[in-house]
Amino acid sequence: MRTRHFLFLSLILAFGTNISSSAQDKNELPDWAMGGFVRPKGANPIISADSNTMFLDPMTNSKIHWQANDTFNPGSAVKDGKVVVLYRSEDKSGIKIGSRTSRLGYAVSKDGLNFKRKTEPVLYPDHDDQKEFEWPGGCEDPRIAVTEDGTYLMLYTQWNRKIPRLGAATSKDLINWTKHGPIFQDAYEGKFLNIATKSASILTQVKGAKQVIVKSNGQYFMYWGERHVYAATSSNLVDWKPLVDAQGELLKLASPRRGFFDSDMTECGPPAIMTEKGIVLLYNGRNNAGDRGDKRYNGGAYCAGQMLFDKADPTKLLARLDVPFFRPMESFEKSGQYRDGTVFIEGMAWFKNKWFLYYGCADSRVGVAIYKPVKPQ
Repeated sequence: MRTRHFLFLSLILAFGTNISSSAQDKNELPDWAMGGFVRPKGANPIISADSNTMFLDPMTNSKIHWQANDTFNPGSAVKDGKVVVLYRSEDKSGIKIGSRTSRLGYAVSKDGLNFKRKTEPVLYPDHDDQKEFEWPGGCEDPRIAVTEDGTYLMLYTQWNRKIPRLGAATSKDLINWTKHGPIFQDAYEGKFLNIATKSASILTQVKGAKQVIVKSNGQYFMYWGERHVYAATSSNLVDWKPLVDAQGELLKLASPRRGFFDSDMTECGPPAIMTEKGIVLLYNGRNNAGDRGDKRYNGGAYCAGQMLFDKADPTKLLARLDVPFFRPMESFEKSGQYRDGTVFIEGMAWFKNKWFLYYGCADSRVGVAIYKPVKPQ
């Protein structure tokens, strides 16, 4: 199979001396994969915590510093020739990950690198019909895509500090959002409503100069899941039906692999992309800290991988990278809330004939990396 070769600058710094010599020189990508992604010099992190902005919080009816602790895990989209990033922000209401309230901030950029931010969040726990799902934990980890007619879909985690659930919201301007609630609430008479569901990557394709949501076999299709990769279909983008096996349990399309960088989790990343070779799913792999892990990488580290699924049958896994195409290298990717090292990919924008990949850095900041293909995927 034809491969593309590219150098990783200072690769040994990614995980200290724990990188083998064979991995130091180069990484080879098969021709179906996307890359290499390059961090623009001097640009990162593009978004960091801000202790100055305040917001009247509906839960407490008081003004709070809503993005004072951390800003991370972004979704992204293109509108009116600009990149919009919606990023997860945490206040200082708790003392550890998951114990603070998350809201989604808005940032816009003409070049994809330099962003202007709104002073108030655009999605947050409010006095609405989603209180039972979003109070007090909030709204987390958005993935965003757009239909051909300009309707933006956000699939995000609703967190009530009991059960994380995938929720849907739609918008025409990326600022004013309509919440539609948990996406699995009606499927199979609510069988999967009260289980943990996270990380949804809807199927998209580049058409002309736009990356848009597309159907597979007459239905909207998405990959989702935190530990395993599952799938679901929809006719309207907000009500989804998980795919199940012969026993009626969630159909597993991919799982963690012993001895690899994704030995603990295979968590879906940005919207999946239909290409000439098949469907490319970018995902976040967490390395197991015990005997199951890849000893070249830190235990608990999040690195980014890619899978290839069949275009005709999107449940059929054809190929998978054995080494990550993107990994923690910079100091701010290895220090913050999550100190084992994290590049958590969630946003992908086709912008000015390049792919802009937006990611969370150690659960504390937002970074970007760019890949310019010879031709659109």
